[in-house]
Amino acid sequence: MTTDPRVALNSLIQAFEEHLTALAAKRGEQDTAVENAYLGIADAFEVYEDAIYVAYNEVTPLEVFVEDEDEDDEDEDEFDEDYEDLDENEDDDLDEDLDDIEAEDLK
Repeated sequence: MTTDPRVALNSLIQAFEEHLTALAAKRGEQDTAVENAYLGIADAFEVYEDAIYVAYNEVTPLEVFVEDEDEDDEDEDEFDEDYEDLDENEDDDLDEDLDDIEAEDLK
């Protein structure tokens, strides 16, 4: 079953409007209404993309962003490790600078 591209476009526009409404009424960082509206846009976009491809053999220049939670956790861990190393190196450099200044003062 193919979808009329105009119907798919209207559904996508409606999904954007529902998302905006959910954002305006957002109740905290983990609001399920916002998440559901976000997913609604993704679903409506895929239907639209399929519909224009079937009808016109064309696609949009857009892509649905999918956040991988496991990947984010790994990125945060790597950042924390890099930052810890940076802090240790900075502390060592500051200690060396302080030692140099104290050595000069003793001369």
